Amino acid sequence: MPAPTNFRGRLLRLAATDNVAVATVNFAAGDVAPIDDGQIAIIDAVSMGHKVAVAAIADQDKIIKYGCPIGSAVRPIRVGEHVHTHNIKSDYLPTNARE
Repeated sequence: MPAPTNFRGRLLRLAATDNVAVATVNFAAGDVAPIDDGQIAIIDAVSMGHKVAVAAIADQDKIIKYGCPIGSAVRPIRVGEHVHTHNIKSDYLPTNARE
């Protein structure tokens, strides 16, 4: 598959069962990033090192990274959406958020 014309980087899925991948570069909304044998349209701006949903995640579904649950969704998350403290909560530690 040829690289998308607006290719700026790659998403790194750390385990085959992960429903999130790590941005290896900064992505702007609308960028298209290759992953595995396909590509994902990035919905939100995502900073390098942050997570992007690579599968649809329902409210209360576990967020899987490194093949392990790291938290739960607090609302539905679309493929290509930035995954961070605004839409997940830790199942292990308090999540600090500004009210």
